[in-house]
Amino acid sequence: MDTGDTAWILTSTALVMLMTPGLALFYGGMVRAKSVINMMMMCFGALGVVSILWILYGYSLAYGESIGGILGNPGDFFGMSGMLAAESDNIPTLADVGFQGMFAVITVALIAGSIADRANFWTWLLFAAIWMTVVYSPVAHWVWGVDGWIGDGLEAIDFAGGTAVHINAGAAGLALALVLGRRRDFGKGSHRPHNLPLVMIGAGLLWFGWFGFNGGSAYAADGAAGVAILNTIGATAAALLAWIIVEKLRDGHATSLGAASGVVAGLVAITPACGAVNPVGSILIGAIAGVICSLTVSLKFRLRYDDSLDVVGVHLVGGLVGTVAIGFFATADAPDGVDGLFFGGGLGLLGRQTVAALAVVAFSFVVTYIIAMILEKTVGFRVHEDHEVVGIDKVHHGESSYEIGPEEIPDDVMARVEDGAAVATARQAATTGKKPSSRRIGSAEGEANPATS
Repeated sequence: MDTGDTAWILTSTALVMLMTPGLALFYGGMVRAKSVINMMMMCFGALGVVSILWILYGYSLAYGESIGGILGNPGDFFGMSGMLAAESDNIPTLADVGFQGMFAVITVALIAGSIADRANFWTWLLFAAIWMTVVYSPVAHWVWGVDGWIGDGLEAIDFAGGTAVHINAGAAGLALALVLGRRRDFGKGSHRPHNLPLVMIGAGLLWFGWFGFNGGSAYAADGAAGVAILNTIGATAAALLAWIIVEKLRDGHATSLGAASGVVAGLVAITPACGAVNPVGSILIGAIAGVICSLTVSLKFRLRYDDSLDVVGVHLVGGLVGTVAIGFFATADAPDGVDGLFFGGGLGLLGRQTVAALAVVAFSFVVTYIIAMILEKTVGFRVHEDHEVVGIDKVHHGESSYEIGPEEIPDDVMARVEDGAAVATARQAATTGKKPSSRRIGSAEGEANPATS
């Protein structure tokens, strides 16, 4: 066991965990004010549900002894029994359990953005438990488990989660959006983000945490981690710039929402490729993702599917871009050690990457659609339309994100304020010769109440 590598994995676990609260801020700022609490609770709820199930059996399903390359043996690490002193190569096994557990959490939380403003919170928690069990864990085994059919069988490359995390979540988000249907005022009312600074803070925290997401996937404090982190910087910066340039050319201005979305698109695209390409390749992948994702997000209005916070346009499309781009930009000089088409490697790697990506899209979409339909028909997944109008925060959580209503002012304080205002008005009238106004402070036609100004 290497103490330096162990310290790096433990640090990376904390960084990846921070991504879920960062996502809550990112998503929370993008919704309307009456849905902020619900959106953040969906992210934090995923953190609670998935963490427990991952310890009990999720890690076993993903990383247990392979059953036909499809699923891990659920009994191998059930409840972490007998695992307290176990080691996995250079780190303690439980450090790996925690690290991968945070991947499972963020994958589930990402899906929440596709159904913002209209999902029943308790049904969402039930969905999170089922989806982690029957979709995420098997796909993680395909990609990263010993003898998994994508990673070891097909030999496709996914350094940190382009298929298992982003394509998986994006396809699931599309399925949920179709099952729950469009919001009542989709395409008509205002769905602009209510708090753009919150969005920017969330994007910053995601970028920060992503260094653990990608760098930690090297499983060592070594050169591979350094390559992954530098590639993460280059791709994300390129995607940010590409997105806002597209906005400027298309709409005449660059927006903060576009910058934040470009950051996430770049992070998504480089996730599978950060160990397979050189820094120049990472910049090109990021730029391509920034352009394609920025053009894709508007398709939901043309195709009439309500992906509330662009999970499909950013995570599904960005994940596909990054996964397939490996087939073009991979170089044997990078840690993954395989040449892509542009480095003389032929079409083999490109074909494998495409098969892996499409397989995850199909599996995740179909199974998620079935799960969502069953939940909608049994316990109900979408909230009542009246709840959507009033605000899901008030109805389902009994809270409001912002208390902006009139403040109760003690009578004696208000009397002194009004007396002072009356004296000031009389003095002004004596000076100007104008008749004093008889309207009260805080009245419908008078001056603003100083307590709320």
